[in-house]
Amino acid sequence: MSKIDDVRKEMVVAMKAGDKARKETLSSLLAALKNKAIDKREDLTAEEEVQVVLKEIKQTKETLEMTPADRAEIIAECRARIAVLEEFAPKMMDEEEIKTVISSVLSDLELTTPTAKDKGKIMKELMPKVKGKADGKLVNELVSTFFV
Repeated sequence: MSKIDDVRKEMVVAMKAGDKARKETLSSLLAALKNKAIDKREDLTAEEEVQVVLKEIKQTKETLEMTPADRAEIIAECRARIAVLEEFAPKMMDEEEIKTVISSVLSDLELTTPTAKDKGKIMKELMPKVKGKADGKLVNELVSTFFV
């Protein structure tokens, strides 16, 4: 069952329950998934569906970060939206899991004392392994901690 079907089913449940905020979030996610499929002119792969969900989460987090502290209703709306969107996103890796992957990449590249010059090489190997499973900003920060 594709994410589009899952989202549509959850949207119907939200409509029946009268949960307007959840329904609106699911509706916008469904629209984003459909638009991506239309742009591609064929059904989305599971990985592409995940990318759409993660993009929606990222955009909402950016909105949350830029919202002034005195706009409580917008902040609450963004947090609720993120909670709904995260139901359809894969479980993200925590710091320890990312550090384990970084360590394995460093040993694969045979780098015992990496320097800032090696960062490009490390990231090139690392990112395909964590793409869609970890926040890129966090990965970048953790890779920087391994430098001498």
